[in-house]
Amino acid sequence: MSASAFGALVEVQSPPSIASPAAVVRKDKQGIAHTPSDQELVELQQGRRQPAVTPGGVSSNTATDVRTPITPGELESHLASPGENEGYGPAPTFSNPSKTKWRFVSTCLMSFTQGLNDSAPGALIPYMEDDYGIGYAVVSLIFVTNALGFILAALVTHILEMKLGRSKCYALSMALLAAGYVIIICKPPFPAVVASFFLLGFGLALSLALNNVFCANLANSTAALGGLHGSYGLGGVVGPLVATAMASHGVRWSLFYGISLAMSLFNLGFAAWSFWTYEKELPTQLLGALQQTASQQAHGPDSVSKSRLLKQVVKNRTTLLGALFIFAYQGAEVSISGWVVSFLISYRHGDPSHVGYVSAGFWAGITAGRFFLSHPAHYVGEKLSVVVLVIGSIAFQLMTWLIPNIIGDAVAVAIVGLLLGPVYPCATAVFSKLLPRSMQMSSLSFISAMGSSGGAVSPFFTGLLAQKVGTYVLHPICIGLYGVMLVGWMSLPRIAKRSE
Repeated sequence: MSASAFGALVEVQSPPSIASPAAVVRKDKQGIAHTPSDQELVELQQGRRQPAVTPGGVSSNTATDVRTPITPGELESHLASPGENEGYGPAPTFSNPSKTKWRFVSTCLMSFTQGLNDSAPGALIPYMEDDYGIGYAVVSLIFVTNALGFILAALVTHILEMKLGRSKCYALSMALLAAGYVIIICKPPFPAVVASFFLLGFGLALSLALNNVFCANLANSTAALGGLHGSYGLGGVVGPLVATAMASHGVRWSLFYGISLAMSLFNLGFAAWSFWTYEKELPTQLLGALQQTASQQAHGPDSVSKSRLLKQVVKNRTTLLGALFIFAYQGAEVSISGWVVSFLISYRHGDPSHVGYVSAGFWAGITAGRFFLSHPAHYVGEKLSVVVLVIGSIAFQLMTWLIPNIIGDAVAVAIVGLLLGPVYPCATAVFSKLLPRSMQMSSLSFISAMGSSGGAVSPFFTGLLAQKVGTYVLHPICIGLYGVMLVGWMSLPRIAKRSE
């Protein structure tokens, strides 16, 4: 074959011209090119933008084949549904970023302080009644104002975090606690004590919602939540022990809150330091840019999306059932902690200086359950574990009611605490899996507020009924609340399995 004939069969093309290399993305930026604009923020929050996310962390436009780094909000919207085929980096661990371990310690210390706050009234109520000359019904008002603080916090927690950032929100919550404790320590008229519990409720609700969201998004969230709420239980053990020891030795009951005041002031500084750069760590804080954009806007188009988000929260099935479940859970927990000592004094003729420690046994059970049963519950399955634990709680609550023996009652109460202990972290882990990431903060705040409402309504009505018929009403009320928990839990949606 001649060279000319061969050349006719072969077409030689020049190599393509060298194009400019793709834009280099700094390693520390993790593919985040810019902070979302105002319009992008609204579109992202309203769900109108649905980027296609590739394993490389970029969004692609199939029409133009242009690949651009995704924004944190786009990544968030891609992660929102647990049923999607998701490709994103690992959740934060205790070693990455480096401050995570200190942040977790800070959340546990704040939770410990909350345990001190919530468990002490049960041991101090008899002394408060004697000091102010009031009965069960009037002293129960502290539970009501505490719940009102939680409810108000549920409405504004998400907005406060957007505007102030995580660190300043924690500082605000601890400052409110410190203010409330100062009022109580001064032993003012009882209405001022009631008002101070409103400040305590608001401050505790704010930190609780932030703590739950932080731990729920760590690697192995069930264990992290178990440690968080185990710290709460540990504070619940220490509270009645110290309060009973102080009050029974003639120390004025209000001085107990000096310990809580010192803890809240320490937590203020520690939390502010550990979370100070939280929003700037974009590689692990997926919502950082979204939060920074929103925090810079006092007025703007995001106001519409906020109201829409609130409507989505109150209409979400998981949020409503979770609120019902935690309402009943905390109603039973606070009722037992607050009134079991009075029950033992009235019906078992116990000595206040001794039976006050039964409340500590209840919280010791909760602490042990959260530390030692939360992890096994994760492997068994949170949904099944909670059902078994609640049924066991019903059985031992009946024993406390029917066994006419102080020692037997004390053991049964401690076992009830052991069984109830892992329920809260298991429930929070399940709620976090069912809720879209964009709704977690608002939904968990709402659930926490309803839980505190249960922690106010149930002990308040227990006190009213105890004034009329006796403190034995504690037990049928708790058993009824356990039934509500089972109904709410069994009605939750199924958890969609992730496909990788």
